[in-house]
Amino acid sequence: MSRRSGTLHLNAFLMGVGHHEAAWRLPESDPFAHTDVAHFQELARIAERGKLDSLFLADSPVLWNNVGRRPSGALEPTVLLTALAGVTRHIGLIATASTTYNEPYNLARRFASVDHVSGGRAGWNIVTTAGADAARNFNLDDLPAHRDRYERAAEFIDVSRKLWDSWADDAPLGDKAAGVWGDQDRIFPPGHVGRFFKVAGALNLPRAPQGYPLLVQAGSSEDGKELAARYAEAVFTAQQTLAEAQAFYADLKARTRAVGRDPDGIRILPGIVPVIGATEAQALALEDELDRLIRPEYAKRQLATTLGIPPDDLDLDRELPAELPDEDQIEGAKSRRTLIVTLARRERLTVRQLIGRLGGGRGHRTFAGTPEQVADAIEDWWHHGAADGFNIMPPVLPSGLVAFVDHVVPILQRRGLFRTEYTGRTLRDHYGLPRPANQFQSGAAVPVPVP
Repeated sequence: MSRRSGTLHLNAFLMGVGHHEAAWRLPESDPFAHTDVAHFQELARIAERGKLDSLFLADSPVLWNNVGRRPSGALEPTVLLTALAGVTRHIGLIATASTTYNEPYNLARRFASVDHVSGGRAGWNIVTTAGADAARNFNLDDLPAHRDRYERAAEFIDVSRKLWDSWADDAPLGDKAAGVWGDQDRIFPPGHVGRFFKVAGALNLPRAPQGYPLLVQAGSSEDGKELAARYAEAVFTAQQTLAEAQAFYADLKARTRAVGRDPDGIRILPGIVPVIGATEAQALALEDELDRLIRPEYAKRQLATTLGIPPDDLDLDRELPAELPDEDQIEGAKSRRTLIVTLARRERLTVRQLIGRLGGGRGHRTFAGTPEQVADAIEDWWHHGAADGFNIMPPVLPSGLVAFVDHVVPILQRRGLFRTEYTGRTLRDHYGLPRPANQFQSGAAVPVPVP
């Protein structure tokens, strides 16, 4: 095995009572915990106990799926992050927010507020939101075109960075003797006029502790990778095999270099769903139990939507149809559709088998084994140029996170692959990334994205 220096970055992706869609049916699970702030506060404490870099809350501005399938609905994540900030001191706090169905001023203020509240631990997972159902919640008849969503996202990020830079760090003075609270000359209104947005004034909040929240991105389509190369500082991605992960890693690092950024300034974290048991047999038994609890009629409808075909075209006990829409014909989650089709074709899975494979991680890699085997799987991808770290997606919560923190993390620590104590204060410190300079101040060295 080739070796590399440095240490892993680990993020805990917290989803309700677990990533597996049938986790709520286990005897240990509370099917209503996904709206209980105490549940998430306990998960945050567990993740921080493991010295993880960050935790992450996904989100969508639409009610996902049929509510019969799994616990549905979610607390607004930036609101929830403020509750988690109050019970933790170190761990980073990342939330998803859509550039398609928000406005830059409100969202930039919201994430700057979380950064202030948490003392510099906020991160923003930037998504463009696929699906016509979401569009119809926001005065639209249909989903905006894929390219338009990504062009809007790029301008959205540019405007947000202008807003975060609209106060100099030294603008607040608090000079009681002179009776001057702040220096108006150190305020920089964006005055932005673009294709999608017009934003005149400065943010109504001083510059945040991190300058900007950590910018995270999760799309793996061509447009998604271009957006990540220009802006992202961490990337959450779904990869099934070492070869696919290596190719994605090399491609994204090369794209980052091509737009004039240091490839070491972007951290790539594939998702992994670790099904952990004291023995391999126990882990496999838990995986089988979860898969048996899946209601295939719900999963079949969701799979059909992703593939862009009618549900009746799928037979549970046959392979996928030979003829499927190409990725270019899909306006939704293009890269996830391609990953699913590739997995099904490569392993000649029936629809029922494919549903089982997707039940835990929706296309992310699922790995069942002992703590040692899980640590080996992580180390293998790390040393072979497939990842800078991992997005840990416990199939069941809280037990899956406890198993990872108490049994896998100590192995990674003994191998010198992961921290034993926090050494920094901010989320950027954890990821080894600098605080951005203010683009409006003389001498600032903020890279200008290549259009």
